Amino acid sequence: MNLVELTEYLVKNLVKNTDDVIVKMSEENENTIDVIVNEEDIGRVIGKGGKIANSIRNVVQASAYINELGHVHVNIDTK
Repeated sequence: MNLVELTEYLVKNLVKNTDDVIVKMSEENENTIDVIVNEEDIGRVIGKGGKIANSIRNVVQASAYINELGHVHVNIDTK
């Protein structure tokens, strides 16, 4: 499973509006994954104090480290 698929899997299991989730590699920087979710779901993805967002970033970064892909950033935003 590549990093984009992993991130998409994690995010889609958190949100209600799974059809609105867009996960892709940034066009400007290949070490950045952009996550777009519905405004209604942003709180579920970020979590209280950013704990869920940090957990998503940690899991994705751990996978990147294991696969020797270097450092990866995960940006979360709404439509």
